[in-house]
Amino acid sequence: MNVALVDSHCHLDYPQFSEDFAGTVARARNAGVGMMVSIGVKLSTFENVRAVAAKADHIYCTVGVHPHEAGEEGLSNPNTLIEMASDLKIIGIGESGLDYYYDHAPRDAQRQSFRAHIAACRETGLPLIVHTRDADDDTMDILEEEYAKGPFTGVIHCFSSSAMLAQRALKIGFYISCSGIITFNSAKEIQAAVADVPLERLLVETDAPYLAPVPKRGKPNEPSYVAHTAAKLAEIKGVSVEDIARATTDNFFALFTKADRKHLLTLEADAQ
Repeated sequence: MNVALVDSHCHLDYPQFSEDFAGTVARARNAGVGMMVSIGVKLSTFENVRAVAAKADHIYCTVGVHPHEAGEEGLSNPNTLIEMASDLKIIGIGESGLDYYYDHAPRDAQRQSFRAHIAACRETGLPLIVHTRDADDDTMDILEEEYAKGPFTGVIHCFSSSAMLAQRALKIGFYISCSGIITFNSAKEIQAAVADVPLERLLVETDAPYLAPVPKRGKPNEPSYVAHTAAKLAEIKGVSVEDIARATTDNFFALFTKADRKHLLTLEADAQ
């Protein structure tokens, strides 16, 4: 394969990568990964995220407050995000959304912060990275209500929800991002939902250091492992791995329009 993949969602500022960051990046390239996006989860630690993105042209980042952090750092308005989004390395807003599985933050605070992130996306034109767990109806109700006020773009990251959510998200122009979850034997319903998503609306990601795909289960995840997810997605969609790489990378740049494609690493030499 000589078409570069993009790991559209990872957390390179996490301590799991601090001791061997150069090795992590090198292994990603050797696995065919030409770009990575390190995702913000707290404003209080964003400078670490930004510092990681500054280490290489092919690493970008996003800024946002994860729903787990909405109780302490949740936003009531989009102003801070709008101001920060002028940074050239910031190509998206989030991750934000709703997590009713853990309920680490009050649900009202999660919903308020989610709407503030959406407002920032509408104002800046940057896409929204959505985290949703056990909150399909509320997540889509908010996205649809806000979309009716004015359009914005985004992606359902680490898709692990129902076919209903996927189809509702597609109707407002969102993308669906597949993580290592689609490689799990227990993920038959998720695989079936992904099978019905058009190829032109799919992305791939690791969510590293979490959710390592088969055959790397039990190990800390890293961007190089997105190749395993791409291979499983190719199987699900009945196309070649190169088709998946080409489509998901094209889709990434269609959604994340601020990312500069000239920084996508070329892999032809590595593929020889």
